[in-house]
Amino acid sequence: MMERPRGPTVPSAHTIVRLREVNRSRVRANDRDHTHRMLIEHATLADARAVARIHVDAWRAAYASVLPADFLAALSVDERQTMWRESIAAGTPTLLVARDHGEVAGWLSVGPSRDGDAPAGRAEIWALYVDPGRWSTGTGRALWAHAGALLREQGCTTCSLWVFARNERALRFYRAAGFVQESPVAKTFELGGAAIEEVRFVARLSSVT
Repeated sequence: MMERPRGPTVPSAHTIVRLREVNRSRVRANDRDHTHRMLIEHATLADARAVARIHVDAWRAAYASVLPADFLAALSVDERQTMWRESIAAGTPTLLVARDHGEVAGWLSVGPSRDGDAPAGRAEIWALYVDPGRWSTGTGRALWAHAGALLREQGCTTCSLWVFARNERALRFYRAAGFVQESPVAKTFELGGAAIEEVRFVARLSSVT
C-alpha cells in the first residue's frame, strides 16, 4: 500500500541506527470489530512467506494505476520470500510485523536513512505494506506508532520515507501520521517501463504517539 521498498542494502555509516531487540508488545489498533488487540513484534524467518505475499498483493492493489499490468503480474512471491529471509537473517532493515489473530496483517521495515543529505539522528521507513483486505483497519498506524517508539528510544529525532507521488492513499496516510513533504525533494526513475516520481516526507519523532 505504501512506499516502494528497495532491496536490503548495507546502511550508511553516518546514520546507523541499531534497534535493539525488545520484548513483544501489544499495540491497540482500530479493527472492524474494535474488540481485539493487535500484536506488533519483530519478524522471524517463519514470517518471510507471509511478508512476501503481502508485499506482492499490496503492490498489485496499490499500483494498479501506476505500473503496467504485465509488470505487476510478473511479481514473484517466491523471489520476495528469498529476499526477506535474507533480510530477516541479516537484521537490516529492522522488520516489524502486525499479527491479527495470529496472522500477519502487515509489516514495516525501518533502518538508517539511506539519503546522502540526511542529518544526524534521522531514520527511514524503508517500506510499509498492509494486506489489502485489511486496509483502513488501523494496522499501518499501529506499526508506525510502534516503530516511532523504538526509534525514539535509540535517540533518533526524525524519520523520512519515499513514496510514489501518484499513490494518493499512501500520501493521505503519511500526512495523517504526521509526515510533511519536503519540497522540492523528489526523484524520478523508470520501473517496469513506466516513469515514476517519488517524493520525500519527513516526520519529527517527538510528535509520534
